[in-house]
Amino acid sequence: MREPRDVVDDLERRREDRPDRTNAVGRLDPRHPAGEDRFAGYGVMGLPFRSGHVLGLRRFPESSVGPGYRSVWHRDPDGRWTFYQDQPAELACTRYFGSAVDDVREGPIHIDWAGPRTLRVTADDGDLDWTVTVAATPVTRLFSALGSALPDRAWRSRPLLEVTSRLAGAALGAGRVRLTGLAPNGQRFVANPLRLWVVSDSTATVRGAHLGEPGPIPAQAFLRDFAIPQRGLFVVGRAVLRDPGAWPRSFAP
Repeated sequence: MREPRDVVDDLERRREDRPDRTNAVGRLDPRHPAGEDRFAGYGVMGLPFRSGHVLGLRRFPESSVGPGYRSVWHRDPDGRWTFYQDQPAELACTRYFGSAVDDVREGPIHIDWAGPRTLRVTADDGDLDWTVTVAATPVTRLFSALGSALPDRAWRSRPLLEVTSRLAGAALGAGRVRLTGLAPNGQRFVANPLRLWVVSDSTATVRGAHLGEPGPIPAQAFLRDFAIPQRGLFVVGRAVLRDPGAWPRSFAP
């Protein structure tokens, strides 16, 4: 299995090879229905810390709504969400999750790889500093093989997504996992994790506070239907978001 940094490098180079195609994901593929927002990239689905803090990372080099973007999600122990992003609200995660977010900070976000499995994320002029190391396991290798082999049509099947969600949560020890559901702003999301690793080590500082040791929190964090895994998961894949009324009836909530 390829190292995550190599997979990510390929994604970033693919984006650089077509700088004039800001709407590159799926729009030129007639198999995809019109009127949906599509993204491709990588990130940490979520990482809880025993202190009660939660972090998440989204890096989408390809976006059908505008330039690719970076976003870091932070929830403090009191349940207050802050989103850091390097694009305006209508072009980033707040387009879908903003109604559940207490603070949005727009500015540069840097993602630097210190090795084939270790990345460092900084935002808000260094007030957020997060290092993540990931690892492959027999379970992640199995899910990566399945994810890469499934055809696009299968990734649009709500029954398959729900079964995969339950299996992944149990097999990975990640609590509830939701690959489809409603985002806080009302759009339906579909997540397609094509390659998967677990977070094996992480340290983070937010506004001078060390977040402590990664580990599950007493009550799993949610943003409406989107579940933050109780174990850190690094994913390369795709996401689709669309107004609920525009989905086929089989996707009705």
